[in-house]
Amino acid sequence: MVVQERLSRAVRTSPSLKARVLGVADRLGYDTRYWCRAVMYESTFADVRALAPETLDVLEIAAAGIWRSAFDFRSHRTPEFPEFDICSDVLDEQFDLVIADQVFEHLRHPAAALANIRAMLKPGGRVLILTPFLIRVHPCPLDVHRWTEEGLQFLLEDNGFDPASIRTGAWGNRKAARANLDGFPRIGFGKDLSNEPGCPLVVWAWARL
Repeated sequence: MVVQERLSRAVRTSPSLKARVLGVADRLGYDTRYWCRAVMYESTFADVRALAPETLDVLEIAAAGIWRSAFDFRSHRTPEFPEFDICSDVLDEQFDLVIADQVFEHLRHPAAALANIRAMLKPGGRVLILTPFLIRVHPCPLDVHRWTEEGLQFLLEDNGFDPASIRTGAWGNRKAARANLDGFPRIGFGKDLSNEPGCPLVVWAWARL
C-alpha cells in the first residue's frame, strides 16, 4: 500500500511521468478518460464539431484547457485565474463561443459572470457551461453551487439568454457517484457508462444570445 501511494503521488506531481503512464495505459486498452466526464465530453465535443470549429473565435474559461488541445479553433484564449476573474473582468474582445468548463460551481457571483460572458459574445454567440452535480465538494478556492438541468436553464434564462436556444444535458449513475466520493476515477477497463436520469454527476447547457 505504501509503494502504491508513493507511485500515485509521483504520477500526480510529475506531468511528464503522468503523460508516459497514461500513454502506456492507453496502449494496454485502459480507458484513461475520467469516468464522470466521458459521456459529457463525447456529447459536447460532437456539438462543437457540428459548429465548424475552424471558423470559431473561442474563449475557454477552464483550468485544464482540454478544448484547445481537442480542436483547431480559428482563435482561442484561455485567461488564467486569478489574473482574470470572470465575475469581475471583461476582455476587450468578442467571441463566437465561450466555454465555462467546471467553473460555475466555484463562482460566488454566477449572474455577474454571465453578464460578462454576454458582453464578450458576438451577436448570436454561444455559451457552453459544464458543471458537476453529484460530485463531492472540491473548493478551488470556493465550491458553492450545484444546478440540475432545469436549474441551469433557469439561470441562463434569467440572465439574458434566449430561452428557445437553451439545450441541456446530464449524465450519471449510482456506481460512478459512489466512486467519486473517494476521488475522480478513470474509466479503466469497462466501467459502466449507462445513464440514470435521476442520478446526474455532471450537467451541461448550451445557450445563445
